[in-house]
Amino acid sequence: MAGMTVEGPSIDCTRPSIARVYDYLLGGKDNYAVDREVGDVFLRDLPGSVAIAFANRAALTRAIKEIVTTTAIRQFIDLGSGLPTADNVHQVAQRHAPESRIVYVDNDPQVLVHGCALLEQNDRTRVVRADVRDPEDVRTHPDTRELIDFDRPVAVVLSAVLHHVNDEEDPAGIVRYWRDHVPSGSHFFVSHFRSGHNPETAEAERVLQRTFGRGRWRTDEEITSLLDGLEILDPGIVPAPLWRPDTTGNRWSADGAQPELSVWQHLIVAGLARKA
Repeated sequence: MAGMTVEGPSIDCTRPSIARVYDYLLGGKDNYAVDREVGDVFLRDLPGSVAIAFANRAALTRAIKEIVTTTAIRQFIDLGSGLPTADNVHQVAQRHAPESRIVYVDNDPQVLVHGCALLEQNDRTRVVRADVRDPEDVRTHPDTRELIDFDRPVAVVLSAVLHHVNDEEDPAGIVRYWRDHVPSGSHFFVSHFRSGHNPETAEAERVLQRTFGRGRWRTDEEITSLLDGLEILDPGIVPAPLWRPDTTGNRWSADGAQPELSVWQHLIVAGLARKA
């Protein structure tokens, strides 16, 4: 990847970006005033909502560690990866298995620029400019084919991305495509905004839809159905902080009792599934 250049649309700092708003909420610096304006709606009007971003990121980190330490999977496709932050997929995977190979996929120009800069010296990682709604384009991209062997199990990462895919864009079809094009033993990590049936949930959904023209909260049943044909592993689809938590942290009692979750922590769920 050294010396790789990315061609594509220039960065538009006059319109908010989902990736940059998320970066802002996580405390990153790769964002503009227009992104901070959206993020501040959550910080100011929906206090506590930032817990969603941190809960999701922590669950993703645990999932990658789980996959690489308990299976033979050493190749990952991170769909809608967003801006690089701490403990990216390649960092977690290669910490435990340096031979791990990772393809990041996004269509945000700033994600591509920063991703390529971060990964310039990592020859087991690629950043692919593609739309997650076009999985065929992702799978057949030269960089994907160079790094990923589809005759061997793959980990497909769909972290906080499918809730940005509207119903008419067939999010289940995206998962089904990958299910049909990876071999047995492949794993799927999914996290997703969950319908909370409360004013906070409704307002958060309204903000995203008003800003980006998309954003679809789904029920537990709808999220589970996205993984049809896959074996959902324990503990199932659960709030992200409860997905295989690190019970050594100070958020858990000495006897391992679950902490009381906020309404926001209930809003993001996570799950890991396996293709039999």
